[in-house]
Amino acid sequence: MKCEICGKGPRTGNNVSHSNVKTKRTWKPNVQKLLLEYKGNVKKMAICTQCLKSGKVQRPQKNSE
Repeated sequence: MKCEICGKGPRTGNNVSHSNVKTKRTWKPNVQKLLLEYKGNVKKMAICTQCLKSGKVQRPQKNSE
């Protein structure tokens, strides 16, 4: 899954063992599907936790009625 704000997605590389044998592996970003307020609209988006923590998007305010 990709972050809809920054475009961060899975990265590939190698596992390297003690004997220097290399096998393929992936690093997956911590992407969450959340209800967010972005550019004045409230919608469900897939964003990485770094975008959420940095304040690029906001969680919508709950109405306390």
